[in-house]
Amino acid sequence: MASDIVWTPSSTWIDAANMTRFAQSVGLGEADYDTLHRWSVSHPGDFWGAVWDFAGMIGEKGEIAFEPPPEGTMLGAKWFPQARLNFVENLLRGPDETLAVIESDETGITRRITMGRLRDDVARIADGLRDVGVGPGDCVGGVLPNRLEGLVALLATASVGAVWSSCSPDFGAAAILDRLGQIAPKVLFATRRYQYGGRQHDIGERLREVVAGIPSLTRVVLTDGGIGDEIAGASRWEAFGSPSSHLRFERLPFSQPLYVLYTSGTTGKPKAIVHGAGGVLLQHLKEHQLHCDLKPGDAIGWYTNTAWMMYHWLISGLASGATIVLTDGAAIPKTDDGSDAGLLWRLAESAGLTHLGVSPKFMHAVAEAGYRPRDRVDLEKLRVLMSAGAPVAPDQYDWTYEAIKDDMMFASISGGTEIIGCFLIGSPTLPVRRGQLTCKALGQAVQVLDTRNVPVIGRKGELTCTEPFPSMPLTFWGEGGDKRYFDTYFSQRPGIWTHGDLAEETINGSGIIYGRTDTTLKPGGVRIGTSEIYATVEKFPEIADCVVFGAPNGNDEEIVLCLQPRADAGISRELAARIRKAIRETASPRHVPHRIHAVPGVPYTLNGKRVESAARAIMIGEIVKNLDSLSNPEVLDVYRVLGRETAL
Repeated sequence: MASDIVWTPSSTWIDAANMTRFAQSVGLGEADYDTLHRWSVSHPGDFWGAVWDFAGMIGEKGEIAFEPPPEGTMLGAKWFPQARLNFVENLLRGPDETLAVIESDETGITRRITMGRLRDDVARIADGLRDVGVGPGDCVGGVLPNRLEGLVALLATASVGAVWSSCSPDFGAAAILDRLGQIAPKVLFATRRYQYGGRQHDIGERLREVVAGIPSLTRVVLTDGGIGDEIAGASRWEAFGSPSSHLRFERLPFSQPLYVLYTSGTTGKPKAIVHGAGGVLLQHLKEHQLHCDLKPGDAIGWYTNTAWMMYHWLISGLASGATIVLTDGAAIPKTDDGSDAGLLWRLAESAGLTHLGVSPKFMHAVAEAGYRPRDRVDLEKLRVLMSAGAPVAPDQYDWTYEAIKDDMMFASISGGTEIIGCFLIGSPTLPVRRGQLTCKALGQAVQVLDTRNVPVIGRKGELTCTEPFPSMPLTFWGEGGDKRYFDTYFSQRPGIWTHGDLAEETINGSGIIYGRTDTTLKPGGVRIGTSEIYATVEKFPEIADCVVFGAPNGNDEEIVLCLQPRADAGISRELAARIRKAIRETASPRHVPHRIHAVPGVPYTLNGKRVESAARAIMIGEIVKNLDSLSNPEVLDVYRVLGRETAL
């Protein structure tokens, strides 16, 4: 419906879009997006080969783009089997004087790094890695903040053909060992201290525990000065490698392992997902250039840490000739006057950001603070705002165009660590609709299936993908990795990737995400997404945060809503009644919670995602298997004693 449209690209915008030029290059310049998408999934070799050419990928492409998998499966497809390339060679392109990286923290911009300087730093660290015996197939780990050193270590690792895997320094020792300990890295790059919330945090003791727990390490490189005599084999960052080294790239097969990323680990040990260099690069080039309209000279930033897939997505922006902006510290740091909701927006102005990525939680916090970016900073250069990590509520679309900028593309995107990219994403040639993800990503055969495994439109179902794509994982790391990979994504529907999201495809071809299927509510046997409840509750100024989940009640399930009040507020029966009434009116009677509890906090993963499953498990007396995957496990104590008799 026209009333759902909150932004429409102008003809000038559409004519200048990379998406338009790409469609013209494949002979579909007059076709609509749906036709282009159908072509991209029905002719995968032609499509991905065209992306390679359009993006100017560096390497030997070979004559074969795609060898299909055996009949009845998505596994076993071969992409560019004759190709030879190096991931970093594609990122470190352009003149020496080009601005490659802007580094920032809670004080603002701290460094501006040219491509020449970045190449020199990568060459030196790569030389150091070669000197200690690191080569193709070896693993290198990082416990680093989102600063220049982390980027250089990653690029140096990939330039020699080794595999990179990183954790954020705010992870606990057990959480780091659960991840990096699986892959037996030869070298670890780490910091002994990091800044967050205006404070310096010392993790020296934690780091010693990590080093002691990874016997495969032959070298530890400390990025923050000193060598730490207590850490055997430690080297200074400044002394690692020769400053006169020349940059060399190992060109390897398309499927050469590049990254190991990890699932959240809330239901057990984190799964270590192996991604290939060619698939990651091709997927990101497609998403950046076609869906996000990223162009040479643009500046792109995403508020993330080094453990989240959006960090890896961000740095691939270098391959499109863009400047990438690294952000370290808190997004909304505490100040003497309260909280600074303007930090990232001032960065957008000072860095000249054309593309900015945030989360719905951040947007909600900015709105609640009464901060209107358009009234406080100059966002003339900002063309694209993106959000990931959770569904964006419909009213947040309105706030975006009212409080930030009325002429820009807003893209709520959805994908995951598993594909290091997106299934649903934005497009610079399509309108933005309130509460909806604009389109299926090109090259991704996305379908919403019902319980019969039949595609449905206008009804909720499982988000799936029915055809292979290049950024599918190579495997899960470790013994039995192929089987664990299959069991996770293909056991429910053999031959079809089941992503784990409750979703809806609209008649416009856009999508709506209602939440994860493992947290889907089922009162009376009817599946209900959590996003609709969250969207309603977040409108109440008395509520700081909330979590909703289903709990068994006889042979049925009841909805439990836990509310964290603001510091100066409480949860009264009157407020609980108003919240129930609002949920009934904005969602449906089936969404109304049976129980409402006041809690002091809501559990989150280390990557900042709300964890309904942990709250539910504790409340019904089950064991949360991996508390180390949570950033605030202490808040769960109160959920142990939540009883029906104390509910509001």
